[in-house]
Amino acid sequence: MGKQATEMLKGILEGVVLAILSRRPAYGYDITARLRAQGFSDIAEGTVYALLVRIEQRGLVDVEKVPSEKGPPRKVYTLNGRGQEYLDEFWRTWALLTERLERLHDAGTDDDTEGEG
Repeated sequence: MGKQATEMLKGILEGVVLAILSRRPAYGYDITARLRAQGFSDIAEGTVYALLVRIEQRGLVDVEKVPSEKGPPRKVYTLNGRGQEYLDEFWRTWALLTERLERLHDAGTDDDTEGEG
């Protein structure tokens, strides 16, 4: 992934992680693995863990510590009602931006020929 794509992903990563949690509860490493399985291979675990702290502090997820077979208990994150509302808004915003960007992109090819003659 190039620098531009990485920067764009940082801006939407919170919504992407909440979308993952909307499917089922998960812990940090599991979320990272699911991101990588979706093609987001450049995302570092540390980035995901920092994001999880932020969304927990903002009250978008519920957290439960569950025993782990290896080491300390894991924090399992579950999307709560507030998080679902935030995710719904994320998808509405995404749809709006996507529509406008596609319109701008499609119009860009037409605009290039205007004024020539």
